[in-house]
Amino acid sequence: MFDRLDNLLIRFEEIMGELSEPAVTNDPVRFRTLMKEQSDLTPLVNAYKEYKKCKQDIEDSLGMLEEESDEEMREMLKETLSESRKRAEELEREMKILLLPKDPNDEKNVIVEIRAGAGGDEAALFAAEIYRMYVHYAESRHWKVEMLNAAEIGIGGMKEVQFMINGQGAYSVMKYESGVHRVQRVPETESGGRIHTSTISVAVMPEVDDDIDIVIDEKDIRIDVMRASGNGGQCVNTTDSAVRLTHYPTGIVVYSQTEKSQLQNKAKAFALLKAKLYDMELQQRHDAEAELRKSQIGTGDRSEKIRTYNFPQGRVTDHRIGLTIYKLDKVMDGDLQEIIDACIAADQASKLAKMEAV
Repeated sequence: MFDRLDNLLIRFEEIMGELSEPAVTNDPVRFRTLMKEQSDLTPLVNAYKEYKKCKQDIEDSLGMLEEESDEEMREMLKETLSESRKRAEELEREMKILLLPKDPNDEKNVIVEIRAGAGGDEAALFAAEIYRMYVHYAESRHWKVEMLNAAEIGIGGMKEVQFMINGQGAYSVMKYESGVHRVQRVPETESGGRIHTSTISVAVMPEVDDDIDIVIDEKDIRIDVMRASGNGGQCVNTTDSAVRLTHYPTGIVVYSQTEKSQLQNKAKAFALLKAKLYDMELQQRHDAEAELRKSQIGTGDRSEKIRTYNFPQGRVTDHRIGLTIYKLDKVMDGDLQEIIDACIAADQASKLAKMEAV
């Protein structure tokens, strides 16, 4: 590990030198590439520099302890030695985590799809609430949410909804939300006070940008245009602006009607279709690496029940990591960070254990 860290430190210094060269500063593409590499390496380089200082402090303290006879000074040196050793251990773990292989999609925007499952109208109501939960969470991170499509029901629920979250590192966080979410509560329509269980599914897909080659043959696509339905306003419902794409090889059907312009809806529909095709490719890779998939949080089977929201008890339980917290109201209002941080920590611990076992 330390040989690799030394090499990365050398590389970091090389980048810093290159960034000051006029030939690089005058080349926007090269400059951006080096700035990105520098940004990625900075946390690791800073941790390694601090680690080396801690190791030097440990060596200095041990040397001074051998020569020091004053008891008060010895106690101070022992305290410094203990703090340096503790910090060095923390930094070593931090560096191991920073050296873990990065998911190439982590920095990307995401497309999220929520679908009502078992439970009829109650499932559709819960789907709408989970959508709002994600919108509030995205707003707390200063991310932008862009609606792609929504199939609403009259009582305020959603049979399905697709939307994009634009924000740096959105996929690295939101990928832990993929799976089946279960709600347990007494529906407003239930006169007997019985608790019902309903489910929804959440799929989080990285946005497909230019660095991913997803080819869609024109002969494999049927494009239908139609008048938008539901709550539109401002000409959305009065022109043939809605677009539906049918992908024959996979049977995937996507629909976009949120924009006034047919061209804008078509672009959104193609973005969603590309994301779905890329997501299918990722899932196939994960299926081919079943052992790896099972060992990691956030890359599992979409049919897996990942979380339960129990309203009578005011609790949220994440079944993958055995976490239960009793602040359901805050979670439903978008306060997801504690759960997501726990998922990230569990994922990192699993990867570290696997790496150290090799």
